Amino acid sequence: MEFKISSVSTSLDQKLLNKINGKTKPLGSLGMLEKIAFQIGKIQNSLSPKIMNPTVVVFAGDHGITDDGVSFYPKSVSYEMLYNYMQGGAAINVFSRQHNIDFKVVDAGIDHDFDPALNIINKKIAYGTKNYRFEPAMTKNQCLEGFKRGADVIEGIHKEGCNFITFGEKGIGNTSSAALILSLLTDIKLEECVGKGTGLDKEGVKSKFDLLNEALQKYDGGNNPIDVLTQFGGFEVVMIVGAVLKAAELRMTMLIDGFIITSALLAASKIDPKVLGYCLFAHKSNEQAHIKMLNHLNAEPILDIGMRLGEGTGAMVCYPLVKSAVQFINEMASFQEAGVSESEEVETIS
Repeated sequence: MEFKISSVSTSLDQKLLNKINGKTKPLGSLGMLEKIAFQIGKIQNSLSPKIMNPTVVVFAGDHGITDDGVSFYPKSVSYEMLYNYMQGGAAINVFSRQHNIDFKVVDAGIDHDFDPALNIINKKIAYGTKNYRFEPAMTKNQCLEGFKRGADVIEGIHKEGCNFITFGEKGIGNTSSAALILSLLTDIKLEECVGKGTGLDKEGVKSKFDLLNEALQKYDGGNNPIDVLTQFGGFEVVMIVGAVLKAAELRMTMLIDGFIITSALLAASKIDPKVLGYCLFAHKSNEQAHIKMLNHLNAEPILDIGMRLGEGTGAMVCYPLVKSAVQFINEMASFQEAGVSESEEVETIS
């Protein structure tokens, strides 16, 4: 499917900068909050940006490679965690409730049938991907269908009045997909892309690398993002790619979580680099290769607090800072309004 993504507007850059600099504070003294406010203002092309109906969507899918032991946990944890989400007991539930953010779960390809009465959005493509040590994870048609289904989810959320979206994921084994996607789309050596995932020790990481390297050596495709996703992706990953592309098309602000979500964004940016203008980067994951992804994307993370849980939790913990940025640009008095003398210095936001 085709996405019609426009570049983020620059028409209000100077006015946004003047408004931020004109607040009753020393220039630049709110640090990262000023950058966040500036970026959201650009995305919304507004001097008074608003966050409306913020939503976090967790996409879930199983991975065939998990059968080979690339994760500390068995595949069954994926579907068990979806039941935990529905009971409100996971970290993402706690944090989304804390910040009054709408929470949705999408079954992109879990190897389990859920009761239709559960509040899970059923977009299942198949009961998990194939084991890419032996064959492609999915067909090209399944990959493209994943884009479409992810995009459809976001379009529905946007119609509910949402202009601020963040993504989470659940899928045991998906750090393996993310490592391969990173390596192939950036030419970074695979050994630098493979990390602990759900908590592997040094020997576990080495075994994981050996399995992924075997799969990589058998791959005879190129670095086209659709080919890479077809070979090594997960159904949740390809749906997030479609979700990212649609959110950018709809000019929504995206708060990007950790390693898995950034791998999907990386793939989306190879399809259309304009998506990056709509993104804020919540944190630097403690998964070792995440910083390499961020550096490749020239992305500056807002937080670095050692998180690597996934689910969208890093984005949820970061959200209050984003909200503070929007609050200050809208509600903080200017020097002129407060009758306070201002500096003659001039500062830009890089």
